[in-house]
Amino acid sequence: MNAPADILPSYTEQWQASLGWYPNAAQQQRFQQLYAAVLEVNQHINLTRITSPEDFWEKHLWDSLQGVASYLTDSPPTDSALRVIDIGTGGGFPGLPVAMVFPQWSVALLDATRKKIAALESIGQTLTLSNISYLPERAEHLGHQPLHREAYDVALLRAVGPANTCAEYAFPLLKLGGRAILYRGQWSPAEEAGLVAVLPRLGGQLQDVRPMTTPLTQGVRHNVILTKVSRTSDKYPRLPGIPAKSPLE
Repeated sequence: MNAPADILPSYTEQWQASLGWYPNAAQQQRFQQLYAAVLEVNQHINLTRITSPEDFWEKHLWDSLQGVASYLTDSPPTDSALRVIDIGTGGGFPGLPVAMVFPQWSVALLDATRKKIAALESIGQTLTLSNISYLPERAEHLGHQPLHREAYDVALLRAVGPANTCAEYAFPLLKLGGRAILYRGQWSPAEEAGLVAVLPRLGGQLQDVRPMTTPLTQGVRHNVILTKVSRTSDKYPRLPGIPAKSPLE
């Protein structure tokens, strides 16, 4: 029997089999509250077209957390108070689920669309998420602001643009030793070679490419994990629009 339209399946076995982790009862309840809040806000502003329980679980909750799977399975679990930025957060993913699972982290949601950021702030208030900040900004502007430049431990980028564009957005915001996690679908040797060629200009290097398979639809995902090994030149990021229109080569 199918679950009611407003009830998320728990999928405990799928969590465990794919990530080696599963949410506890309190986290499951929080995910349900998030789903309800997103559905409510979605009636007024188009945050996401993914609204069925199964799709929401796989394409938003599971996909958001599979990108930080290494933190979920740390033994003992990491309790570091990391500063994390979700660049181009859109409907709040992966940032919202990450903030819910890691309450000790400070998670900034960055998006240039002010209406979306206002909607996400409303969701955060409804769910009393005190570890989230909201940034209605372009990444190209934020990367030159002293409060944010080289201020973050982790940058998350999902469905933002070409990998080289994502790298240019992320590295100016990362501390030395910080990590950028690029959520990708397919990933080719040509894409990897093109990214590796530009990383030295940004102070980065490729740490890992981690393939994943979505647990319900058996789709292909890749997490491209980059590390900041030297300072990023002050000329990056370039002016608004240029990184997207003319990715570094």
